[in-house]
Amino acid sequence: MSSSGSSANPWIEIVRPYWGPDPGRSLAQLAVSAAGFLVLWFAMLKSLAVGYWLTLILAVPTAGFLMRLFMIQHDCGHGSFFRSKTAASLVGFCIGVILLTPYGYWRKTHALHHAHSGDLDLRGFGDVDTLTVDEYLALPRWKRIWYRIYRSPWFLFGPGAYIHFLLKHRYPFDLPREWTREWASVWRTNVAIAVVVVLMGSWLGWQRFLLVQAPITLFASTLGVWLFYVQHQFENTYWHRHEDWDYFDAAVQGSSHLVLPKPLQWLTASIGLHHVHHLSARIPNYKLQQAHDENPELQEVTRLTLRDTIRCVSLTLWDEERRRLIRFRDLREYAEAS
Repeated sequence: MSSSGSSANPWIEIVRPYWGPDPGRSLAQLAVSAAGFLVLWFAMLKSLAVGYWLTLILAVPTAGFLMRLFMIQHDCGHGSFFRSKTAASLVGFCIGVILLTPYGYWRKTHALHHAHSGDLDLRGFGDVDTLTVDEYLALPRWKRIWYRIYRSPWFLFGPGAYIHFLLKHRYPFDLPREWTREWASVWRTNVAIAVVVVLMGSWLGWQRFLLVQAPITLFASTLGVWLFYVQHQFENTYWHRHEDWDYFDAAVQGSSHLVLPKPLQWLTASIGLHHVHHLSARIPNYKLQQAHDENPELQEVTRLTLRDTIRCVSLTLWDEERRRLIRFRDLREYAEAS
């Protein structure tokens, strides 16, 4: 189904029946996710007496539950989890403290990501930095080296992820000064994080607290960046200049359907059905699968498996002429064609 021009309304009609939260399901999801995280967190604390190898093993599912809490914060930011904006803001803020992610700041930048995803002329907030081939070749040598480092999976899903959550969220230097509410969100979250860390360190002991919390944060940061990355960074994704850009085309063609094993789909709150989410962020996570299954039009998108994502991480540059993402090593072919 084309989505340009007058054909945009059919997409809206397809997703409209799934709009809005079911309060009972939202509360149940919040309770199960929070309880699972807390139980596993304290299980990690107890495991320190057995051996740190067990603590690290338990950190993996604990980070998974933290990711699930992030998806709840994510839905709160879109207004699809609670009818009450106050409830959404309160839950989003509390989860944001655990996630080291200022809720108001993230909500604003993520809204911009949705509004401009796939628009080459409006890149910036909420995206993984992606250059076109021509833009990359026009850079001085040192900037090319930095871009290669930045797009390396060893940096992007490692130090880059940790810098993003641990440092950049403490002081987002690229945030406009006039965004006063978002800056207030940053400072409120920083204060709350400091209070929680001091209280937990004083109660449990600094070493025990950090031995438990550090691996959770590191694993969850890596998982979060990877999950966001593969939703849009695949070979035949969607990028257009603003005059040719279309919101619905970008949602359907530029967002993947990441097919995960059911336990992983549950932990990630079905965010792998990213094309449905981008068509309408008003659909809560627990309705995404239903919307996908009941509408054949939503099933004609790029499907990725876990194996497919391995290839995706090497795609780094947008080839405007061929309309596909390419690898750095494909530049020789590009130069010969030029």
